[in-house]
Amino acid sequence: MKKIHIQSELIYESRENSDYVFNIQAAYHPWQTIESENVIINPFCTMTYGVGHTGQNRLAKMSSPFGTFSVKYEATVQVNYPPPTGNEEEMRINELPIDIIPYIWSSRYCESDALTSLANNTFGQIPRGFQRVETICQWIRDNIKYEIGHTNSLTSTRNVLDLRIGVCRDFAHLGISFCRALNIPARFVTGYAKFEDPPTDYHAIFEAYLGGRWILFDPTQMSPIEDLVRIGTGRDASDTAFSTIFGAVVMTSMNPYVEIIQ
Repeated sequence: MKKIHIQSELIYESRENSDYVFNIQAAYHPWQTIESENVIINPFCTMTYGVGHTGQNRLAKMSSPFGTFSVKYEATVQVNYPPPTGNEEEMRINELPIDIIPYIWSSRYCESDALTSLANNTFGQIPRGFQRVETICQWIRDNIKYEIGHTNSLTSTRNVLDLRIGVCRDFAHLGISFCRALNIPARFVTGYAKFEDPPTDYHAIFEAYLGGRWILFDPTQMSPIEDLVRIGTGRDASDTAFSTIFGAVVMTSMNPYVEIIQ
C-alpha cells in the first residue's frame, strides 16, 4: 500500500460569464482510499458535486463571472493496486459480465472496428491473455514516438497510426483500440502520476479485463502503475476530461503535483 499526496491548481482567465465541469478529484474506487481532501476556489464560487454517468468519475460543476479565478484540489490517498499474476486469461464474450460488454465496442477516439485486420495480423498469433496485452503495449512503444505538440483533443486512434506520434492519451487510446479489436474489453483511465519527463501533467493509461478483473497497463512506462491515483474511468478521453468549459475562457496555468509519502 502506498500513501500519496496529490495537488492540482488550475488557473483560468474568463472573458465572459462561463460554466465549467471539473473531473480532478480522486475517484472513489476499491483500489484507493481518500484520507483527506479539499477544494479551494478563488474567488469563491458555489460548486456542486456528484458522480458522472460512468458511475466512478466525481464531477464538480460551477459558474464563474468575468476575470481570473483558480480551482485548487489537494488530497492524501492510500493506493493499494492488486498486482496481476501475469497469467490472467482472455474471456469469451458469453463469459463476460453484462456491464463489461460496452468496453468491447468502438467509441469516439478508439476506432477499434477499423483496426480489426491490423490487430489480428499483428497480434493474432500471440498467446491469448496478459501476454498479448503486454505485447500490444510494447508494439506501441516500438512504433509510436512519444512527443508533445503533434496531437490534440480531436486526435483519434487512426490519426495516431497515421502520424506515428502522440502522448499518453494517444498511447492509451491505441492500446484500448487494439484490445477491443481482439475482443478484449478495455477502458481509459486518468490519474495523478509522478514522473519527471515530460513536465508534470495528468496521466492517461488503460486497463483490460482479463481473468475476471481489470488490470492496468501503461504503454508509455512513464510512471509506476502502482503509484497512480485514479481520477477518471471511461470508454475513452471523452468520458474523462479534467475540465469541460462552456464559454470564452483561457487556461493560463495547470500544475498537478504528486508526492509519495510512504
